[in-house]
Amino acid sequence: MTSPTPDPARQILQIAVGYAASAALYTAITLHVADHLAAGPQDVSALARLSGANEDALFRILRLLASLGVFAESGPRGFALNPAAELLRKDVPGSLRGMAVFLPDPFHFRVYANLLDSVTSGEPAVDTTVGMPVFEYLAKNPEYSKIFNDAMTALSAPVIAAALEAYDFGGIGVLVDVAGGHGEVLMSILKKHSNVRGVLTDVAHVIDGAKPRIAAAGLADRCQAVPCDFFKAVPEGGDAYIMKHIIHDWDDGRATTILKNIGRAMGARGGKVILLESVIAAGGAADFGKFLDIEMLAMPGGRERSADEFRTLFAGAGFELTRVVPTKSPLSVVEAVRRPSV
Repeated sequence: MTSPTPDPARQILQIAVGYAASAALYTAITLHVADHLAAGPQDVSALARLSGANEDALFRILRLLASLGVFAESGPRGFALNPAAELLRKDVPGSLRGMAVFLPDPFHFRVYANLLDSVTSGEPAVDTTVGMPVFEYLAKNPEYSKIFNDAMTALSAPVIAAALEAYDFGGIGVLVDVAGGHGEVLMSILKKHSNVRGVLTDVAHVIDGAKPRIAAAGLADRCQAVPCDFFKAVPEGGDAYIMKHIIHDWDDGRATTILKNIGRAMGARGGKVILLESVIAAGGAADFGKFLDIEMLAMPGGRERSADEFRTLFAGAGFELTRVVPTKSPLSVVEAVRRPSV
């Protein structure tokens, strides 16, 4: 059977008010609605008391979200968790709360209001909005930097679980995680593969936040944490270098610089680069990576790439794309090698 053709007017109007859904999601997360429902369904009056919200306004927010598949209506004015809403809780494995509160937050609304600037100039809208590149803004605003880091950590857990299922990291001696944030990806790999040793590297203020996490995970004896500027150099000695959602932050020129620095760190013996990235498929199919591509356009100025675009990017840095491994998450494992020099 074929699906009915969508009504064109409805399509346009739903896209045009998409910001309302994003704002409603942000509101529900900020009011901890999913956490208040952890013990079971609640009437909206109870939820309003627990969250300090206006009852009628909260009902209207949750009614919209339930119609979109987030939360379930349990009665005339009652709501309950469903699988999507479970992911908004703080204390569940695989929680996406950090990412779900980051993407539709007020800062994003300010930046996306200037998206036209990106499309006319080709430059990130964030530069117009706050007068500086996004990573400079994060370095100067530690409170928002924490929101960003929490979002990256929230996405890392389901992504690395899917990657570990699809790809074997066990044969790697030393794995260097470049711009690895607080180490969620690297620590997950080390926990599964006791023979692998790790080096986590990122800018200094991020590494400072990662060290206690590594120690708390009992991995300090197998995992170093060192600061670096990957546009200048990365730690030497790795058999493989992994990056999650890093290369997509940068245009081809700057991405090539990072990859060439990794190649220099490998030296004559060569090695492997492993990226966890969206891979845009050809055609017009719906793809979360196409949304992320607009985030890259508006924020850091990078892009999501197709397999052919990754192949060209790697070749320009002296690597050969060897395989793309799809996973159960939105990201694939993209592997490239640098052959040993004779």
